[in-house]
Amino acid sequence: MSSVTLENVFVRFRGGAVGLDAVDLAVADGEFLALVGPSGSGKTTLLRSIAGFMAPTSGRVLIGDRVVAEGARVDPPEARGLGMVFQQHAVWPHWNAGRNVEYPLRRAGVPRAERRRRVAETLELVGLAGYEDRNPATLSGGQRQRIALARALVSRPRVLLLDEALSALDEPLRDRLRLELRTLTRQLGLTVIHVTHDRAEALALADRVAVLEAGRVRQIDTPARLLEDPVDAFVARFLSDATLLDGAVTAGRFRATDHALEAACDGAPDGPAQAAIVPDAVRVRHDIAGDARVRSALFAPTGSDLIVEWRGVPMRARSAERFQVGDTVAVSIDAARVFPVGRRAAVVA
Repeated sequence: MSSVTLENVFVRFRGGAVGLDAVDLAVADGEFLALVGPSGSGKTTLLRSIAGFMAPTSGRVLIGDRVVAEGARVDPPEARGLGMVFQQHAVWPHWNAGRNVEYPLRRAGVPRAERRRRVAETLELVGLAGYEDRNPATLSGGQRQRIALARALVSRPRVLLLDEALSALDEPLRDRLRLELRTLTRQLGLTVIHVTHDRAEALALADRVAVLEAGRVRQIDTPARLLEDPVDAFVARFLSDATLLDGAVTAGRFRATDHALEAACDGAPDGPAQAAIVPDAVRVRHDIAGDARVRSALFAPTGSDLIVEWRGVPMRARSAERFQVGDTVAVSIDAARVFPVGRRAAVVA
């Protein structure tokens, strides 16, 4: 089995800063999980705890049924059966491509003939058949990243860990490698944990996405459910660029504190709340008598990506029409999601 489990894992750094705060996480055998969150949210700390580069302060880490970290017992990275690819290609320039890929097998004492066979097999798997003798200096950035991926795969790991593994690549190469990576990991049946700052990449690649903030997992779910049913205002804003408005619910209606927005929200308890308005719910139309103004307009293949200032509040919006900065427009809201402050429940208005 190649599942990964974290049970009540805490990581505290010197000085008292918290890296992970009571994280429980279960990654199924063969699942592709993406970790996203703002800088300092704990993504890399979580990955390093799984890899064995960091020892949890408390809690347990399991790979399959085997406990690899608990209390003073911490298995080293090389004993965990993992493959890992970093943001920078980490291809050794003084070795040819074949020797770079071969390195984990040499360390493991695999016989020479078997090493050669597995290197050739793995290079073919990543689309670099016959590249054994190539000098890394003659390879493109995408090819060097494939070499790094081949090195991670050649020892047949139980789990593949990716730490911003595609972020140093330019589009459209990066987009192509995303597709190839997903196909390859499915073909091999690998369990994959992928740290990325690219929200679109996480949603496109992963079976599930975990959203972290301040060392905690705020929500973990399929990409569709994360977008359709965020558990709180933070997740709605982080994943969907939602505009948040503070206010309160009274008798089934949300009223914003510093804005004219009101919305029906049957079933929401009375009390402080936030409304989250995603860009696709903001309708913008040209209107010289409107009460909003376009602050930013970016070209998009399907129209415009906008920031409009409406009644003093900047809001993200998307439109099939073209707009210019400074245009006077009218704004309407199709729907808002209301989150009672301090509670996880959300209701659609």
